[in-house]
Amino acid sequence: MRRKGMVGLGKVVISRRERIVMLEPFEQGLMATTLRYGYEVRDAKPYFEDIPPVKVPDEMVELAEHILDTKAGHFDPAEFEDRYENAVVEMLKQKQAGMPVRKEAPVAAPGTVVNLMDALRRSIQSERPVEKMGKAVEKVGRQSGKRKAG
Repeated sequence: MRRKGMVGLGKVVISRRERIVMLEPFEQGLMATTLRYGYEVRDAKPYFEDIPPVKVPDEMVELAEHILDTKAGHFDPAEFEDRYENAVVEMLKQKQAGMPVRKEAPVAAPGTVVNLMDALRRSIQSERPVEKMGKAVEKVGRQSGKRKAG
């Protein structure tokens, strides 16, 4: 399969449901990737046709790129946990031990609304060296002054 650049297709039952899988060579074995049936694949156009095209300001794109650069890293599955499964297992352990199941109050959503652009600017400014930060603050101050006067 590797030399021919081909993959295989097969069927497997997962969670009481038959699925199509693609088998491809991977390192010293095979990797199976689940595929979707035709009725599960939908055209994306109806979901996005009501969204008008938007011109994103270059400043926002640069800020977004900066955030991506600073937050980029390698995925380590050990850094994540399935909190739902952990909570269910803990609840089952409590029930088995004959203890009353603790009911937690729902977490209230935070009430503070933050201007994303201002938060991004502050984040960028806090990462810049001190000598450059003064120039950036001057520039932002001049720009905001122009807006007020205009």
